[in-house]
Amino acid sequence: MQNVCWGMVMRKILIVIDMQNDFIDGSLGTAEALAIVENVKDKIRQYAPADVIATMDTHGEDYMNTQEGKFLPVEHCIKGTEGWKIREDIAALLDGAKIYEKPTFGSVQLAADLKELSQAEDIELELIGLCTDICVVSNALLLKASMPEVQISVDPSCCAGVTPEKHLAALEAMRSCQIVVI
Repeated sequence: MQNVCWGMVMRKILIVIDMQNDFIDGSLGTAEALAIVENVKDKIRQYAPADVIATMDTHGEDYMNTQEGKFLPVEHCIKGTEGWKIREDIAALLDGAKIYEKPTFGSVQLAADLKELSQAEDIELELIGLCTDICVVSNALLLKASMPEVQISVDPSCCAGVTPEKHLAALEAMRSCQIVVI
């Protein structure tokens, strides 16, 4: 997808955060996560495959011994398990997309790669996915800190939080940090 801004063509990139089975209908699934699946699929279809990036929460068998595991003692997204996989109907739309496996909430590598890209061409970023209040906000803030002049937006109809209240709180936090909530 491209936007025209002051006569310049700007490449718009979609970042699909953690649309994995465990977050949708698995060990940490919610009704709200299930409810956004069709919106997410519709949004992905609006972008060229080369302009779509995805992330995957990725943990090892030792998850319960990690700091995150102590704060959130629910095994999830253990690499190689069914819960770790991106939901099948969404994965089919990500054919050819670059996918970042990340051991924590935000992907430092994703931010570094997109910063490098932003130095070569004008880009805009849109984030969607799960969970608004954990991984979406973490990635949005990492990206904003890395590229303060790149427009970053979040589509709330394609995001869900751990709870509806936390979803709204995360959207407000992102607005405060100059991330556009559309």
